[in-house]
Amino acid sequence: MKIAFLGLGKMGEPMARRLLEAGHELTVWNRSVERAESLVARGATLAASPADAAHEPDAVLTMLFDDAAYEEVLFGSKDGAKAGMLDALRPGALHIAFSTISVDLSARLTAEHARRGQLFVAAPVFGRPNVAEEGRLWIVAAGADDAIAVARPLLEPLSRGLSVIGSEPSQAHALKLGGNFLISAMIHSLSESFVYSDAWGIDPGVFLETINSALFQSPFYAAYGKVMLNPPESPGATIDLGAKDLRLLREAAAAKQTRLSLADNLAEVFAEAQRTGLAGADWAVGQYRMAQRRGATCGGADARGRLA
Repeated sequence: MKIAFLGLGKMGEPMARRLLEAGHELTVWNRSVERAESLVARGATLAASPADAAHEPDAVLTMLFDDAAYEEVLFGSKDGAKAGMLDALRPGALHIAFSTISVDLSARLTAEHARRGQLFVAAPVFGRPNVAEEGRLWIVAAGADDAIAVARPLLEPLSRGLSVIGSEPSQAHALKLGGNFLISAMIHSLSESFVYSDAWGIDPGVFLETINSALFQSPFYAAYGKVMLNPPESPGATIDLGAKDLRLLREAAAAKQTRLSLADNLAEVFAEAQRTGLAGADWAVGQYRMAQRRGATCGGADARGRLA
């Protein structure tokens, strides 16, 4: 299939590479051109702009950072000087949005694509960049049946599994926000458990291995615990990203007159982390640092020098 991929960050680049390796004819665009060089060397075509990338393909796939990036790339500049991807995409062509975006924007994109006679599938993904490299993301998809049918051959090379959850694309983005909330909650509970175990002279790694064997047998607890206790040189996802997703979750909950008290509490933790220099830290590592700081300053045991 002739496809375009817009957004070649830590997640987008390995996803685009897997599609190229699967035999699709690939055009790529990224704000920073150097991110596209390795794909161009493998045979991809570099587009000068999002609109340029969208003229010919059967499908355009996007993995952009946030709502603001989608506004700029899909709708172009407000003065009309820079065309957006939506106006260039032909009727009948497909757009797959992989990013974690707001449910409001997802609903707006659904309406805009329908007005133009284009197909739209929301397909946010679960998994860190290393999982994307391996083609083992879990994809949550929603859209009309005909759009999902066209999208499947493009989703399968990227994933170990696909959950089609409904016909409204915003449902997929709502589910992704709920999943990311659970990740933050899991990290928060692990963080405070590590602080607690450390106060009792129990190595947090031993605590994690014991509790995960006895109670959960969860690869996610094991993987995130490993990241927290052995911080990577470069973050997979940042505190800033986690704060953005939590904000979108709370907005989505409020739109349905729903209050999530734990989400409200976690929002305070993320805001404090951003204020105190952890905005660019790994999401899991940053939450652990916050638990250590709060544990050390609330009359609890010290964090044995692990705050640095």
